[in-house]
Amino acid sequence: MSDQAQDGLILLSEHFTNSPAFQELFRDGMDLVEETAAYLDGDGRIEAKALERAVGLTYATESMRLTTRLMQLASWLLLHRAVREGEMTLNQANREKTKVRLTAAEPGAADLITRLPERLQQLITRSMELQTKVRRLDATMHAERKDDVAGNPLMPQLDRLRAAFEN
Repeated sequence: MSDQAQDGLILLSEHFTNSPAFQELFRDGMDLVEETAAYLDGDGRIEAKALERAVGLTYATESMRLTTRLMQLASWLLLHRAVREGEMTLNQANREKTKVRLTAAEPGAADLITRLPERLQQLITRSMELQTKVRRLDATMHAERKDDVAGNPLMPQLDRLRAAFEN
């Protein structure tokens, strides 16, 4: 099962989803989801009860944003794993991907976040780093092949990415 561009080249996205780099990104993303859930259901719940009312409201808001962000990222990762596993084609994943919002749930003001428990701040930061990576990959992997036009300044970058994930 191989989605191919009209010119016969295998798409970069298929290379990436079959690469060790994707497996690592997938594992890191799912580990972050599990770690966040455990924190919010355990120590985070205890820490939230000890916060003053205004900070507690920020905690509730930011934990919901964090959860939403991670669920969107997990959805993206699971779609691409399904492509790797042959459960769906890249075209099917592209259609489903329109339901995933990689810009979902941006964190609130930094001055409010700094008042939150350190552990929640770390989880927010890590989720934002993951979101940045996934956004970058998404933009690269799902770029239309019209970028093959001669003289396009992005071609050298795309060629380096293709080479990096071919193994």
